[in-house]
Amino acid sequence: MAEQDTPPDDIPQPIGKATAAAAAPKKSEMRDTLRFLVKLAIIVWLFRSFVFAPFSIPSESMLPRLLIGDYLFVSKWNYGYSRWSLPFGFPPIPGRLFGGTPTRGDTVVFRGPPANDHDVIKRVIGLPGDTVQMKGGVLILNGQPVPKQRIDDFIVPLTPNYGPDKCMPQFQDVQGGKQVCRYPRFRETLPGGRSYEVLDMGQTVADDTELFTVPAGHVFMMGDNRDNSEDSRFSQASGGFGYVPMENIEGKAVILFWSTDGSANWVLPWTWITAARWNRIGGGF
Repeated sequence: MAEQDTPPDDIPQPIGKATAAAAAPKKSEMRDTLRFLVKLAIIVWLFRSFVFAPFSIPSESMLPRLLIGDYLFVSKWNYGYSRWSLPFGFPPIPGRLFGGTPTRGDTVVFRGPPANDHDVIKRVIGLPGDTVQMKGGVLILNGQPVPKQRIDDFIVPLTPNYGPDKCMPQFQDVQGGKQVCRYPRFRETLPGGRSYEVLDMGQTVADDTELFTVPAGHVFMMGDNRDNSEDSRFSQASGGFGYVPMENIEGKAVILFWSTDGSANWVLPWTWITAARWNRIGGGF
């Protein structure tokens, strides 16, 4: 009888080919996914570093313009780029690239000194060479009082992220059956016509200061909530920031994109709608 042909042992069988073909697409798909994620991370890093970055308001130091629970975008190109333009300050770029000087009245985000090593938002009041002083609650800029006009009280509802503990008893009130905080509000107008609103809660240690002369390469920052703001009026040793180096400026506040009163439960999406302060969204600077 004729012998039947049998395939040599070293010839791969069809089932082996199919297994290899099935494994290859899986490896390729995983590699493509990782490549996409790396590219996405690089794009996000570049966008946050050089175009726009989000910032959330953690305190009441910029009332009445900014409330706790506000979220805004900061533009990164206005004043140039430095180490703190980058997320987490890494890599540490020396100095500043394409540097520009802020305008008095700009609302900016900057990195605090080592003793207060976190992002902060304040208003630019003094530029290099300016003299700044507070006398009796009045801002004196380059020897001239900045006009301060009394306007309607600022009323902010008491909410989960702005409770009674943040509003002194003398400012607590009831409006429309709801608890609110009512603060004396004023409008300041800087030389050149730039104006903004500030709060003044009465005579405090922040209302009378020494005469400051802003050094080269620095700016003088103040919060709009003048009696409740750690800023350039106070030294780093006393919990303030002193003069802020230009290299520490991260960007300029441009627009509010979200605001919440703190009542939302993040696992209950419908509460996001009721907690939103819709009338604040879209406000610019």
